[in-house]
This record gives sequence, C-alpha cells and structure tokens, in this order.
Amino acid sequence: MLLLHEFFPIAVLIAKRVLTCNRMFDDRLLKRSKIAIFCLITFSAIIFLILCDDLIYQDSLRPSATKGPEEVLQARPHRNGEGIRSTLVLTHSPLRSMKQNEGVGKGNQGVLVAPFNSTEEERIVWFKGKLHEFKILQSDGLSRQFHARILGFFSHECESQFFMTWEYPAGSFEARELLSIESLFKVHPKACLAILSRTLDSILGYRILKPLLDRRFRVQAVAPDLPFLFKGTPAEAWLNELMKGKKDPGKISLFQNLSNLMRLAVLYKYGGVYLDTDFIVLKPLSVLRNSIGAQSMDSGNKNWTRLNNAVLIFDMNHPLLLRFINEFVLTFNGNKWGHNGPYLVSRVVERLGERPGFNLTILPPLAFYPADLKRIGGLFRKPKTRGESKWVEAKLLQLSSESYGVHLWNKESRNLKIEDGSVVARLICDRCIICKYL
Repeated sequence: MLLLHEFFPIAVLIAKRVLTCNRMFDDRLLKRSKIAIFCLITFSAIIFLILCDDLIYQDSLRPSATKGPEEVLQARPHRNGEGIRSTLVLTHSPLRSMKQNEGVGKGNQGVLVAPFNSTEEERIVWFKGKLHEFKILQSDGLSRQFHARILGFFSHECESQFFMTWEYPAGSFEARELLSIESLFKVHPKACLAILSRTLDSILGYRILKPLLDRRFRVQAVAPDLPFLFKGTPAEAWLNELMKGKKDPGKISLFQNLSNLMRLAVLYKYGGVYLDTDFIVLKPLSVLRNSIGAQSMDSGNKNWTRLNNAVLIFDMNHPLLLRFINEFVLTFNGNKWGHNGPYLVSRVVERLGERPGFNLTILPPLAFYPADLKRIGGLFRKPKTRGESKWVEAKLLQLSSESYGVHLWNKESRNLKIEDGSVVARLICDRCIICKYL
C-alpha cells in the first residue's frame, strides 16, 4: 500500500500527463478531458480518505515499545472511593489492532455450532475438525498483546473500568448494542470500556465504534488471549483439555459459554464491572462493589431464587470469582442453556449460605432485572389506553428511583420494535448520545 506522501505526487503526475495528451486533440475533446480529470481527482480524494481512515486507526492505537511484557506484569490493585480499579503505572501503551479480521459476515457464526442431534462422540469429532475456525481459542501476534494493551488502556484517566464481550461477527454489532454503550457513557462519561472481541478488534470494528470515539469516549475492542486470561486459574486446564479434543463442546454455541467464562476471568485478573451488551445503564454502577443481582425472588420470604451474571461487579482477585471459575470447570455442560452462566452463579452462592468472608452484596431484582424474561415485551410497547399510559409513567418513576439499569433480555426481545412512547423509548431519549435509532 502506498504511503500518503507517495500517493499525491503520483496522482499529480498522472493528471499532468492526461492534460499533455489532451492538448494534442481538438477542442471537441476538451470537455471530455476535463470530465476525465475531475473523475480522477474525485477518485484520488476517495482513496485519500480511505487511507487516512486506516492510518489514523493504526496510528492512534500504536503501542509504545518502551516497556517489555515482563515489566507490565507488575501492576498492583488500588481502590478509591469511587469503586474498583487498578493502578497501572508500568505501561502507557494504547491499544492497537494489527489487521482486519476475515470472515466476519453475519452468516459465519452458524457453522460453529455442532450439527443438530449429534452425539457426544460426534460433537467431539466435529469440534476437532473445526478447531482451526475457533480462532478465539488460539494465541497469535495480536492476542498475545492483550495484557499490555488492557493495562495501557485502563490508565489513570479512567474513573472506572468496564468490560463487555462480543463473540459474534463485527457486522452484527448494531444499534441495540450501541445503545447499551451509549447509556454507559451517558452515566459514566469518564469511564473506560474494553470489549473483549476478536471480530470487533478490526478496522470494521473501529469504524463501528468511531462515532463514540469521535466524541472522546474511551471504548476499545481488544482481541482476548484465552491462554493468558485463564492462566493460573482452574480454567487453564479446562482450555487445554478442550483444545486437545477431550471435552464435549456441547450443542449450544461454544462462544456463548466462553463469554460466561471470560467475564469471570477478566474480572478476576483486573477487577471492574462486567455488562452484557443488552443492558441499559440508568445510574452510576461505580458506587457498587462486589455485587451481583438477583433475577427473581420468593414473594413470601423475600429470599432470592435465582441470580444472574449479566451484570457482575467485583474487586480484582475476589475469591468468589475463583469459585465461579472452578464451578464452570467442574460442572461444564454445553448442552443446557444457562447452566454455565446464571445457574452457575446461583449454585455457587447458594452453597455459600451465610458463610462470612466473601464480602458479597446481592441486590434485589429491581436493581438490574426490573422486568423478567417473559415480561420484557411490555417495556417495548406503546401505551394505547389511558391506563397503559399511567402504567408507563409509574414504571419510569419506579426505575428512576430503584433501578441501576434494565436488562433487555435480547434472547427474547431482539426482534421487538421499540415503539414510540414505550418505557424503553422513553429511557433511550434520556440516555442516548448518538440517538440514531429514534
């Protein structure tokens, strides 16, 4: 690829030669030659803009070479009055993506789900044959920079640190997902958000996030290095067994279960707040520490009946996170939806009972899950009667006073239209930044 300073002299030379040739023809061709020159200049300008976009992306994310990886590993935890963060003093390397990922079309994900009605043995054989397509499992030149890039990103400029994961093609990251990020920065304008994603850590991903970057919000996709992320935890041996083809990946997408495990590991290594990409933030989450939300509660005794892992807030090296990871490894089942996610955190916390020493706060359903899975549709519908309008107003008042955010249950609501005047539409009006979906 030509550098910019090399490109323009060539373009000018071409234009001059075209003009010289044009002088050899009569006046009837003069108008055509001018049109040709105009087209050439226009084409040159388009190429210039494309080159600028790519070079700005590369330059803005270029890491410093002043610190080696052995120095970066010395970061130590630090806590302040605003919540959880790390003091990162040994590297200031900004994030960098080396190349655009290939194969990020929306249809590519389906080939990485085991064939329907396959047996355990058939799934293992299938997984071995498809292992080269599970690039997220493998380390390469980009992913091996993960730790240094994360430390460089979460600098002293971050008042709080957030994580998300995205295991789908970059092209599938659309308005609904951007809404979650916008609501985060509306409430936490000086926060830093790292999205663990190999597909979004690309030029396409950069362009998707660019509207937020242009507004100086700190958000970056980072290709995760699972061998490093799981190192020193029970997940390390589990990943090794999986890579050797000794684990049944299950009939559910392995990417989904890897997301369940990655969020635990990244919080254990770095501390902070994990959010699903279908969560609207309403209030500051940085005031919470070592917290998890109940999805449902017994109406009689007011005890929680199920927890959820869509929102996790933990200090670095919290012992409960290690227990969650250990439970994932010991009881992994890729055939049951939620078994390695919401049900997992529920099992572990239930076994703890009232045991002291884990410094855990369990928040009521209204904190993160004010509408359950089967009733989320009501928040998307436009009120059609006076009674429904009153319900919308009452719900908004309740959310503003009792909820830190709203989980939208994308599995259930992804195809629902956000209707004018609905609870979700009203929330978006107050908490969006770009607001292109209104």
